Amino acid sequence: MGNYKHIEERFSRYIIGNYHSAAEIGVGRNFTVAELVARAGVAVRTTDVFPQQPPETIPFLRDDVCAPDTAWYRGTELIYAVRPGIEMVPCIIALARSVNADCIIYHLGNEIYERGGRIIDCGVVLHQYHTRV
Repeated sequence: MGNYKHIEERFSRYIIGNYHSAAEIGVGRNFTVAELVARAGVAVRTTDVFPQQPPETIPFLRDDVCAPDTAWYRGTELIYAVRPGIEMVPCIIALARSVNADCIIYHLGNEIYERGGRIIDCGVVLHQYHTRV
C-alpha cells in the first residue's frame, strides 16, 4: 500500500477518528480510503455508477447517486466522496440528508459547491455540507 496518496491517508484518518460507519460515493477504481477505514474497523461500503472490482472485503453497489437506492445507505453515519464531479455534489448532499448522515467531500483542486460548507482541516481541506441530527 506504499503508493496511496497523502489526501486519502488524511481523509481516512479523519473518518477513523470520527465515525463507525461510512459510504463512499463515486469510488471509481480508487478504493484506498475505503480499505484504510475498513482495516481500522469502520464499517464501509462503496458505490459507483459504473461496475467496479472492489477488494473482497469492501461491499460495493452499482448505484446512481442522483437516483439512489436509499436502503443501501440507511444507518450510515457518513456519506463521503473523494474528488467527485461537481455535478454529483448536490445529489450527494441530498442523499446524506435523506438518510440523516454527515456529508463530507474532498474536492478536486479548488472546487467548492455553493459556499463550501463547513471547512474541516485535517491536513487536507474537507468540506462538510450536511450534519446529521
